[in-house]
Amino acid sequence: RGSPSRPRGPRGLKFLVDPQLPPSLARWISSRDHEATHVFDVAMHTAGDAAIWEYAATNACVLITKDEDFVDRWLLSAAPIALVWIRKGNCSNDALMTWLEPLWSKTVKRLEQGERLIELRG
Repeated sequence: RGSPSRPRGPRGLKFLVDPQLPPSLARWISSRDHEATHVFDVAMHTAGDAAIWEYAATNACVLITKDEDFVDRWLLSAAPIALVWIRKGNCSNDALMTWLEPLWSKTVKRLEQGERLIELRG
């Protein structure tokens, strides 16, 4: 039996950042040797959850979200995408990245090891 499929880009994992998180998060991830796209970058900032999910699945992206609806969709899906669920209250973009920094390498490692749902609480 083979290992689970992992979303991979030319430099590392591929991420899609949902509309509830800032575009600067995609740039922050890209600066850490991974491919990252914000939904704004692909004209999906007004798209519904189903379309965002489908884009992530079709493009083999890990979806980064604050939206619990994606977790519900993940739990009910026969073929769930990789999902990072950020559970951090409202804060500045800088505070978000500062909070995420010490969690990031372990999160990436867990994704690379095949975990499909990772919850980060703050």
